[in-house]
Amino acid sequence: MAKPEHQGKLQLGRVLRWLVDDELITAKSAQALSAGGDGGLDHPLLVVARQNWKSATQPPFPLNAERLSQWLANRVGLDYFRIDPLKLDLRSVTGVISYAYASRFQILPIRADQQTITVAVSQPFVTDWLDTVTHVSKKKVVRVIASPVEISRYLEQLFKLNESIDSAADRRNANSEIGNFEQLIELGSSARDGEDQHIVNIVDWLLQYAFDQRASDIHLEPRRNEGLLRFRIDGVLHQVHTVPDNVMSGILSRLKILGRMDVSEKRRPQDGRVKTRSPGGREVELRASTIPTAFGEKMVLRIFDPETVVKGFSELGFDKSENNRWNELIKNPNGIILVSGPTGSGKTTTLYSSLKQLAKPTLNVCTIEDPIEMIEAAFNQTQVQPSAGLTFADGVRTLMRQDPDIIMVGEIRDQETADVAVQAALTGHLVLSTIHTNDAPSSLSRLMELGVPSYLIEATLLGVLAQRLVRTLCPHCKKETPVDEVLWRNLVRPIKLPVPDKIFAPEGCDECRGTGFLGRVGIYEMMMIDPETRGLITDTLDLRALQKAALTGGMVPLRVAGARKVSAGLTTLSEVMRVVPPPQEDPLLKQN
Repeated sequence: MAKPEHQGKLQLGRVLRWLVDDELITAKSAQALSAGGDGGLDHPLLVVARQNWKSATQPPFPLNAERLSQWLANRVGLDYFRIDPLKLDLRSVTGVISYAYASRFQILPIRADQQTITVAVSQPFVTDWLDTVTHVSKKKVVRVIASPVEISRYLEQLFKLNESIDSAADRRNANSEIGNFEQLIELGSSARDGEDQHIVNIVDWLLQYAFDQRASDIHLEPRRNEGLLRFRIDGVLHQVHTVPDNVMSGILSRLKILGRMDVSEKRRPQDGRVKTRSPGGREVELRASTIPTAFGEKMVLRIFDPETVVKGFSELGFDKSENNRWNELIKNPNGIILVSGPTGSGKTTTLYSSLKQLAKPTLNVCTIEDPIEMIEAAFNQTQVQPSAGLTFADGVRTLMRQDPDIIMVGEIRDQETADVAVQAALTGHLVLSTIHTNDAPSSLSRLMELGVPSYLIEATLLGVLAQRLVRTLCPHCKKETPVDEVLWRNLVRPIKLPVPDKIFAPEGCDECRGTGFLGRVGIYEMMMIDPETRGLITDTLDLRALQKAALTGGMVPLRVAGARKVSAGLTTLSEVMRVVPPPQEDPLLKQN
């Protein structure tokens, strides 16, 4: 515990002595660093962190800024707080003190209620600011230790964001022109003619922040007197900030300009796209969609990282057997391959990854999509334009006159599209597409419902891949838990998958924002159309018999694929049950 006589800023020498006393570093290391100077104006924890040391404890851990801040908090008797910007109230952060004052003392208000205000500090013995904040806020001040890196970063970001929101509150965007479909938007660039620089700053921050937080979607939702900003991370929506309604209008206008949409049109849905860069310098594409609501236009931006399509199938969640079978399937010279699943289940990623692997200089790979979700130079991509008379069906007919080898149809959603896809397969092309069904076998009955004759399905269909995305357990905090054997056996029926010795459950930590999950992985149900299943494709298709034959042929049901991920320690039983059809609704469980 810190002694009362400790006053003023932490000095490097004191920090090094404490680290030696706590046996985290050796005296020799401390002497060598002391001989090199005190690091100037840098915080002593940052000076130590730059050495890339590991602790002298067993097992060793990296002495980075975060771990050193945790250690310091324990050393001085204060709580440690890892700053999660998604959980900060912008007004609580910026409404108590000015940026200049907060920056001077490197303090960041992070939470406020009726009685207290919590302030993150990196200098535990600098308290000159304490009386002022107590007087201004008229609340009790609670101090916590945070990393000096995070305090500096979020001080600048959040105060500047709030300044931009306040400055933009009485301003509106004006329209401007953007060039071709592939023009790259550089975030942080100056405003175009007629645009409010403050709105530009807010939009730049919003996009960069979404990339940094691994968001898959950005939701901009108008409310009665304000606008709500939310991110979808690992399949779950998180509220980010609220902004005044006129600022939300300016943000939407700016994004519509970037997405080459009609800024003045607010009564009908529109689609657009934005291409920019992530903080790491990668080009990222965003698909924008607007829809009118009771309080104004709502926009959703779906984020597509082109690096996803260069991932191997194993990185998407395929196990070795699935990887081999899928590679075998997509190397057929002609026929139809379907990928099934609900919206947001990763179908597009699977198709793009497959096409990327198939694309060679000797092949002509063509796509017809609605909309084009990721631009890929290895493909010839066409977007559906119903207003211009270009539908999925018309697009496929046109592509067949373009000497294609492989055709990807974004979705089979009607009889006409299904018919032309079958015709393309019959004339010697490999066709990949998506369809919305609960599982792989149901895709055949869906095609028949759309009016495709059973004999054409039998002649052209090569296989169906049904898929879902499940959240993966956070590796930093997952904990072992007993297996519910009854739930396990119900989940994996009719396949007898052994009950694992141990499984894991979510705990929650700073790394995963207390959710217990970090990232997502695919689970797959792959049905190959072999001679036995092909013989069952008739006008009087018996779905239960087809499912049995598929199981005999090696198909692993979605829930069993999920159970394997549970057994491997990647996810939980409840997470698999959340995304996979319940066992009691599965026809396979109703058989005697």
